[in-house]
Amino acid sequence: MASLSRGVTVALLGIFLLGAARLPRGAAYEIDLPRGSGITVLLKPGTQALPAKLCYIMAKRWETTLSIKAGEKKVFSFSCQDPHNYFVIEIQKNIDCVSGQCPFGEVHLQPSTSVLPTLNRTFIWDIKASKNVSLELQFSLSRLRQIGPLEDCPDGVTHRISGRVDASTMVKIGTFCGNGTVSRIKMQEGVNLALDLPWFHKRNVSGFSIANRSSIKRLCIIESVFEGEGSATLMSANYPAGFPEDELMTWQFVIPAPLRASVSFLQFNVSNCVKKEERVEYYIPGSTTNPEVFKLEDQQPGNMAGNFNLSLQGCDQDAQNPGILRLQFQVSVQHPQNDSNKTYVVDLSKERTMSLSIEPRLSKLKREFVPGCFVCLNSRTCSTNLTLTAGSKHSISFLCDDLTRLWINAEKTISCLDPRYCHRMRYSLQLPQFIFQLPVQLHDFTWKLLVPKDRLSLALVPAQKLQQHTHERVCNTSFSYLVASAVPGQNLYFGSFCSGGSIEQIQVKENISVTLRTFAPNFQQESAKQDLTVSFIPHFKEESVFTVTPDTKNKIYLRTPNWDRGLPSLASVSWNISVPRNQVACLTFLKERTGVVCQTGRAFMIIQEQRAHAEEIFSLEEEVLPKPSFRYHSFWVNISNCSPMSGKQLDLLFWVSLTPRTTDLTVIVLAVVGGGALLLFALGFIICFVKKNKKKKITKGPAVGIYNGNVNTQMPMQPKKFQKGRKDNDSHVYAVIDDTMVYGHLLQDASGSFHQAEVDTYRPFQGPTGDFPPSPPPTNSRAPTVKLATDEPPPGSPPESESEPYTFSHPKDGKVSNRSTDTPLLDAHEPTEPGE
Repeated sequence: MASLSRGVTVALLGIFLLGAARLPRGAAYEIDLPRGSGITVLLKPGTQALPAKLCYIMAKRWETTLSIKAGEKKVFSFSCQDPHNYFVIEIQKNIDCVSGQCPFGEVHLQPSTSVLPTLNRTFIWDIKASKNVSLELQFSLSRLRQIGPLEDCPDGVTHRISGRVDASTMVKIGTFCGNGTVSRIKMQEGVNLALDLPWFHKRNVSGFSIANRSSIKRLCIIESVFEGEGSATLMSANYPAGFPEDELMTWQFVIPAPLRASVSFLQFNVSNCVKKEERVEYYIPGSTTNPEVFKLEDQQPGNMAGNFNLSLQGCDQDAQNPGILRLQFQVSVQHPQNDSNKTYVVDLSKERTMSLSIEPRLSKLKREFVPGCFVCLNSRTCSTNLTLTAGSKHSISFLCDDLTRLWINAEKTISCLDPRYCHRMRYSLQLPQFIFQLPVQLHDFTWKLLVPKDRLSLALVPAQKLQQHTHERVCNTSFSYLVASAVPGQNLYFGSFCSGGSIEQIQVKENISVTLRTFAPNFQQESAKQDLTVSFIPHFKEESVFTVTPDTKNKIYLRTPNWDRGLPSLASVSWNISVPRNQVACLTFLKERTGVVCQTGRAFMIIQEQRAHAEEIFSLEEEVLPKPSFRYHSFWVNISNCSPMSGKQLDLLFWVSLTPRTTDLTVIVLAVVGGGALLLFALGFIICFVKKNKKKKITKGPAVGIYNGNVNTQMPMQPKKFQKGRKDNDSHVYAVIDDTMVYGHLLQDASGSFHQAEVDTYRPFQGPTGDFPPSPPPTNSRAPTVKLATDEPPPGSPPESESEPYTFSHPKDGKVSNRSTDTPLLDAHEPTEPGE
């Protein structure tokens, strides 16, 4: 059994060797390294794994790595046709400038690329020097551009440069590509440079030279040369790791006339210092205070003409918690603009709670170089972002080729913390005049309005009525107001509003922010017509109350706050909607159901007409929203939320449209019949009045009228009724007789004198109605829907007269007789004119 197994193994090995012998072989390479050259060549697998068919280096034996040292000569080939996919080659040369002579001048590639296989190549030069000598790398073929740790060079050619802090510690200076501004790098005590060349690149020179210089007494100096407009991004040593402790690093910038340079810090961190202080120092031509010292968090200099230096100084760090010092910054060089020397004054000396920021706006410029856009304070301290604080007068200028790349954001706080005086205070939310004098467009101006909690609320009243921005009716104005809560932790957005709507007032319960946001440069003309006034009012419980007077020509669209996220839990909001006397309002909801699912509490909507005191309550969780309905009086819409389940938010959109009240045919017929009956009554009353006047001299008391009870009282137009014509019967005749003959004893008091009938006049209530929104039912109740408490007139019916009098006659002493009162008592006075 064992012999059989050995036989199978031998057979398989033979097949394997036969297959390997038939693998295609690549070209043969020969590398001969001179003795004492200090060069070592290493072939090794790359980042990609070896293929399944196996690709080997074939020298004296099949290997996956091959090392060639100085004084050795080796011939090899590859077992595959594409070895560049699987192998890389490193050529390292060690140069000792301490014990021997340094090979100053241009550095050559050894061995030549012509004898090397077509693999990704890395040439490494490790040069040692004494502590008192610095080595300078000069890049003559192409100036370098520093890149970040996650960036790659477009052509694959990469320079990785490191320096020495001491004999055993290397510090990464940076990774560089071609086509940049870095022309020289000086390093103390030694340098390590690695040049990565892709296998397909035809480059056969190093592109740099080495020079010997005196001590620079710092880690390194990087020289950056600008020949025209452009920018350069540079990083501190070891970036993004920490800058070496207590080290000094310098950048030298060469700026041709008449260009100007500005420095911007993109990212930085500071370490925990126990001695000294981390800082940056500038040597600026023409400055009388060189070096100018700045902290890393300070605004950095700009608008500088001529060459300048920038140095980064570290400190002695805390051994237990050192922290990290690192810096990434950008230098922008550009031509001075026509308005570079023009100064603008921003006077905030009388302000106490206002700040103004000038910031870059989003840009889609696709130019290869985009000149910097800087704001300079006192012409020297320049940055892309500048914030001006209250209490001072600021002088600013701009270094920018296109000022539309900047915009202004400002904020002002208005507060009243003493409720005793707040009721008298009103503020006009108008823009300061200096905003319009600056050459930069305003983006946002925000007023933060603060009130004592649970003591006062706020009311916003616009000079021109506002429109709420919705998808159905968007705001097309040059500016709008964004109203949101300013209560910490409360993410509540009431909406965006612009001029040209029907909202007369917005009342909010607590602190809010009102932001005027602009959309066009001509907003100044429109904003001059709009004035938004804020006043302090008594505290109320709802989140907001909107006072609305709909336009007779257009629909008004309204939606709940936090439209995108849903009304907050347990929040309540109301709309007070006015309906003119000669109009009918149609209330319509966008959808049939809200879709809200309550976790705790109940969600309700109340619709209440103010004059009729009719109230409807709808459960927003269970019931269908009401169909379009007509409202004849001003009405409230109140929406109260529960605590909804996640993903089921409450948002409602509705609209109100007005139409004139009309009178239909039925109402006209009823009015004609009623008018005829009223006319007959008036004629009979006049006849009685005339006859009564004839006997007025002998009347001793009030006259008593007796109605003819023999007349058929059925409604007119019925068949077989009123056989005679009206002129032939006595249905319209009232007989008037002496008062003392009929029920005279009822009109006498104890002294024998007659009572005079007392007349009262009823008029409908004319006082204010609907000052406060309807109170919602408890959120945890399950109250059934309550329909209208009173019947409404049909659409098109004429409105009731509010001043029509009603007369009632009753005994003066308030006593009621037990006798029959089928025959009513008539007033003996002259009839009163009906009210109009």
